[in-house]
Amino acid sequence: MSEETKSLHFLEQIIEEDLANGMPKENLRFRFPPEPNGYLHIGHTKAIGISFGLGQKYKAPVNLRFDDTNPAKEEQEYVDAIKRDITWLGYQWENECYSSDYFQQLYDWAVQLIKEGNAYVDSQTSEAMRIQKGTPTEVGTNSPFRNRTVEENLDLFTQMKNGEFEEGEHILRAKIDMESPNMLMRDPLMYRVLKKAHHRTGTDWCIYPMYDWTHGESDYLEQISHSLCSLEFKPHRELYNWFRDHVYEHSKSTLPLAPKQREFSRLNLSYTIMSKRKLLQLVEKGIVSGWDDPRMPTISGLRRRGYTPASIRNFIETVGVSKRENVIDVALLEFKIREDLNKIADRVMGVLDPVKVVIDNYPEGEEELLIAENNPEDEQAGSREIPFSRELYIEREDFREEANKKFFRLKLGKEVRLKSAYFITANSVEKDENGEITVIHCTYDPKTKSGSNTEESKRKVKGTLHWVSIQHAIKAEVRSYDRLFLDEAPDSHKDRDYMEFVNPDSLEVITAFVEPSLQSAKIGTQFQFQRLGYFNVDDDSTSEKLVFNKIVGLRDSWAKKINR
Repeated sequence: MSEETKSLHFLEQIIEEDLANGMPKENLRFRFPPEPNGYLHIGHTKAIGISFGLGQKYKAPVNLRFDDTNPAKEEQEYVDAIKRDITWLGYQWENECYSSDYFQQLYDWAVQLIKEGNAYVDSQTSEAMRIQKGTPTEVGTNSPFRNRTVEENLDLFTQMKNGEFEEGEHILRAKIDMESPNMLMRDPLMYRVLKKAHHRTGTDWCIYPMYDWTHGESDYLEQISHSLCSLEFKPHRELYNWFRDHVYEHSKSTLPLAPKQREFSRLNLSYTIMSKRKLLQLVEKGIVSGWDDPRMPTISGLRRRGYTPASIRNFIETVGVSKRENVIDVALLEFKIREDLNKIADRVMGVLDPVKVVIDNYPEGEEELLIAENNPEDEQAGSREIPFSRELYIEREDFREEANKKFFRLKLGKEVRLKSAYFITANSVEKDENGEITVIHCTYDPKTKSGSNTEESKRKVKGTLHWVSIQHAIKAEVRSYDRLFLDEAPDSHKDRDYMEFVNPDSLEVITAFVEPSLQSAKIGTQFQFQRLGYFNVDDDSTSEKLVFNKIVGLRDSWAKKINR
């Protein structure tokens, strides 16, 4: 194996081998096939990144196909959200397809299977079918309806299609092998009666194809070269091939390419739920405000929280492609957003837990504009003006009356630097009747103005604090988020419900004060609040009321919590 081949992940190696064995490069075609029964989440980004990434690498088309075969759970809202999320991530599909586009062809092929003796209508109850299917260690037994004549099966299947039976009366099954060690091959379901309107086909159909029948044949109809799916579908590959091969024999003259299914490990993230059903429960029970709640692992939730497409794509690239399941630490995702925002986010100042500072020797009524750098990581980011005055807010935790030598922030008798401003020294405090500090009285050194290049400004001071001028500060709502679950694997406990691990303190709403440059901040813009973390302007924000979401801290604070 060459060094170049070794650097490819195993799916790329499969494709390279197929090309080397004579597959024309122009035959390469991939797809991403979500079911529109919920919003996409971080787990889906791996499948999205793999399929669209291979499309980009090989300059091959990628279809977006909605596997919309269950009208009981699927909605146009989810279709629209999925398209929005994929576009936001930076990917573009070649064709927008729907399995419902193929309902007639799937039905016709099912009729063909019946005529060949490879499918039959079963009239057992679901419980009877469950029992006769056997177990992984015990073979199944044949249905009493398995040997119906072709004519009877065709007649019953036609009546199913025409709506002459109620739900559950009859189903169509493939006739394969009830003794197969692979239980999926034990006469799997192909069609069921479902009298519900479809979001695209309305009431045209009252029978709907099952996933295993639909998925592979949709791949075949679209001439997908490599059907890539997560590892839990590996047992389905045998059935995928069985269905494909039986259809291929009749259609290969017009559809010459027979797709192949290959599997990769799905993305599992610590402290996160990946089940769409369980995520829906969080929404329905009011644990979160909706699918786009910034605590949700949905792409729309991550977007609203302030994650960038680049950070998610970089995360997926770092996770890589593998054949073995593992759990990725959510700290890696948080690292990737810090890494990206450090390069692109403007630095601003905001105070989340304010205490008042009065600079006694600063002239009353005077104010000045100081120059602050927007982003030291970006030379093109420029600078801005921030107002300075006699009365300021600083963070309450940045002051102590008395502290040991390791406390480098403000304390009585000690000097600190105000970011982009002056050096100040704390002299005295005022307290309320409960003993809480309400005012810190300081003095400043006018010769230490930031950027003045004076000898005084070059003094070594260990502490630098952020601040806002009280006179100019803008009140803002800050939504500070913690992890939604307290357990690393909340849905892995057999004896406990995942809801038991919901973090009751996952959201804290704070009244903060921010510098006036943020007054016109646009929704979806990310900032670094200096010394505090990265924040995003929330969808709820208006010019009358600024709302920020905390995206992530400057450091991994969670690791400190669990190591205490």
